[in-house]
Amino acid sequence: MSEIAVLGAGYVGLTTAVCLSSLGHSVVVSDVNHGKIASLNDGKCPIFEESLEELLQQCIEESRIRFISNNCDAVKDSDYVFLCLPTPEGELGEADMQFVLSVIDEVRTHLRSGAIVITKSTVPIGASADVFKRIGRDDVSYVSNPEFLREGTAVQDFLDPDRIVIGSTSDKAASRVGMLYSRISAPIVYTDPISAETIKYASNSFLATKLSFINGLASVCEVVGADADEVLRGMGMDTRIGESYLRPGPGWGGSCFPKDTKALLMTSDARGFDFGLLRSVIDANSRHIDRISQRLNSMLDKESDDRCIALLGLAFKAGTDDLRDSPAVEIARRLHRFGISVRAFDPAISDLSRWGLAEEIRVCGSASEAVQGASVVAVLTEWPEFQQIDPSSLGQLMKRRVVFDGRLLLARRDWESAGFTYVGVGRQ
Repeated sequence: MSEIAVLGAGYVGLTTAVCLSSLGHSVVVSDVNHGKIASLNDGKCPIFEESLEELLQQCIEESRIRFISNNCDAVKDSDYVFLCLPTPEGELGEADMQFVLSVIDEVRTHLRSGAIVITKSTVPIGASADVFKRIGRDDVSYVSNPEFLREGTAVQDFLDPDRIVIGSTSDKAASRVGMLYSRISAPIVYTDPISAETIKYASNSFLATKLSFINGLASVCEVVGADADEVLRGMGMDTRIGESYLRPGPGWGGSCFPKDTKALLMTSDARGFDFGLLRSVIDANSRHIDRISQRLNSMLDKESDDRCIALLGLAFKAGTDDLRDSPAVEIARRLHRFGISVRAFDPAISDLSRWGLAEEIRVCGSASEAVQGASVVAVLTEWPEFQQIDPSSLGQLMKRRVVFDGRLLLARRDWESAGFTYVGVGRQ
């Protein structure tokens, strides 16, 4: 099997490394965080992701993966070098390439002849030319191989993907990278690097567009008296539309959608094309989050001195502890600015200090603790365990029995039978 180096042990890098190792490849992972490297060599996974730690421990036991803190040592004997480095959002919305380019500068002379450098990082459209020029070696090839991992299902998405995208100007290099995935049954899209980069941005931007439309439609359902659940079920039966991403919620967020939509919009603007539709999608999401915040604020007694809301869920989606651009967190911030006391429970989150939210949100150890004395409880993340909550028991702890179902997750009849006033997104 192939010798692979993965540079960067973040979410994408670690998932990529562990899954490639599970396919039988020998993988070395390098990261500048020495504490993280030590923890990984002990089989401890630093991120919350289903099945990843178990797979990591299996690969360590079978001596197919190791972790070091030296990029140059990692690449010197590797046939393939995956760049899985941060590309944070820049001041204008573009993906910042500084970490990618600095690592290329660091390792370029240490790459073995015939090696293939592969970007998994979400780089700006057209960055392939800059990367290849930065490598500056005729005996080293370059391939764009974007990731399509969803937090919470990343391992499944890697090992059972809808498609694998490989972009290169070299058919030989593209074919070699394709062979890395020979044990995965999925169609491979072979294309040029710029098209590969665009596929990533286009996919996430389209999904964000779909979600903004559905959240807007849910608001229409509220004002006309339709049930969003029934409307979306009827829509999803049309094979041209499909059932996926037809769930309304408090807004979309996470590490990809906000960053990628802004980056694609900035790229379009820079090339002289006004992508008005995408601009509206982004604006619609912000307005939807504001509408949900205002709606929750209106459920409280304006004259009361004890205005408290309990939030069930802070992560931007179930299955992860990621709070980046989480609509639930943004709603909590807006409620705090309204002078509302915010308490929250999320099964994956126990400490908000590293997110800088400790003063705005009080994190609790259980749903019961979060609702103590609250006037409204709002479900903002679709954790399945929230469906198992006994509304009668919860209601006894609250000041008033009002529930806002921001994910259409709860059994309305059960909550109303327990004396709750039920309000759901997309429902009156």
